[in-house]
Amino acid sequence: MRNRIIFVLSGIGLMTAILSAWLFARQPTSQPPLFEPSANPYGDGVYAEGLIESAQSQGQNINIYPEVAGPITQVLVGEGQAVHKGDALVTIDDSVQRATAEQQRAQADAAQALLEELKAQPRPESLAVAAAQVDSARAALKSAADELAKQQRSYDLDHRSISLDVLDNAKNAASLAAANLTVSERQYDLAKAGAWVYDVQNQERQYLALSKAAAASAALLAKYTVRAQTDGVVLAVQSGVGSYVSPQGAYNAYTQGYDPLVTMATPQDRLQVRAYIDEILIDRLPNPAGMKAQMSIRGTNIRLPLTFVRVQPIITPKIELSNQRQERVDVRVLPVIFGFANPGNLHLYPGELVDVYVGAR
Repeated sequence: MRNRIIFVLSGIGLMTAILSAWLFARQPTSQPPLFEPSANPYGDGVYAEGLIESAQSQGQNINIYPEVAGPITQVLVGEGQAVHKGDALVTIDDSVQRATAEQQRAQADAAQALLEELKAQPRPESLAVAAAQVDSARAALKSAADELAKQQRSYDLDHRSISLDVLDNAKNAASLAAANLTVSERQYDLAKAGAWVYDVQNQERQYLALSKAAAASAALLAKYTVRAQTDGVVLAVQSGVGSYVSPQGAYNAYTQGYDPLVTMATPQDRLQVRAYIDEILIDRLPNPAGMKAQMSIRGTNIRLPLTFVRVQPIITPKIELSNQRQERVDVRVLPVIFGFANPGNLHLYPGELVDVYVGAR
């Protein structure tokens, strides 16, 4: 009985081993690829990696940095939103600068008021007071002269009638009254002449200086509102309300560096591809007038023809792939820019990597 059980178990084990060997020996059916690998459409074409960007006559994107520092109080646009030139994008706390601008405007207004006061001289009221003072001095002189005449006549009739001291006092009083009249007349002439031309010129310069300071302060206040410099589309806003920004941009905690506060692109109906041609392949590029190129969208079977736009005539290190300036590479490339119309049925965005083939000479 025992031998029979062992024989049955051995048979089962043998059958299991044969079945396992057959199962593992089977070759699984290969799955068809989701897309065809990118292929060179030209017989001897030049390959390059390309970077999609907005269509511009220079540069890749519109990077907007604030010209002042402070915490953000409002973000007025959303990513992907179309904006027009002059539209407000972000506002920065301007409470201190606003108070400074108002103070300098008030100082300029005060200087203008003083200037108008100088130009309006003489005041009729001041001129009337000066004229009254002249009349008073003239009356005082007449009174002093009459008193002197009386004293002199009495003295001439009888030297003993008055003392010389009284006569001298009368003469001095008449002389003082005459001097007071002269001073009053000069004061009247001065009041009638108005402000001195040099005082007016000095006040004009002070008003001009304070007005320029107020204008500069108002211009600086306007910079606390970051505005679009051209029509386009907002690609990215790198910070939110309450975050501190500066002319260096917005701090990115992930890259531990500074990014533009707002990144914009021109309208997305037309895009560009910046193809980085390896320096050892530059000699194989055809004449720009007859240059042909094709772009392959990675992960798809989509191929789009490209139109030559321009060459950026400078060889640069190929650091744009990671955008890390600490990256050490030996590859140097020539940027060649191609353009294409953005198909409405494709999702293409600036910053996307593509494969570019350029027809060789």
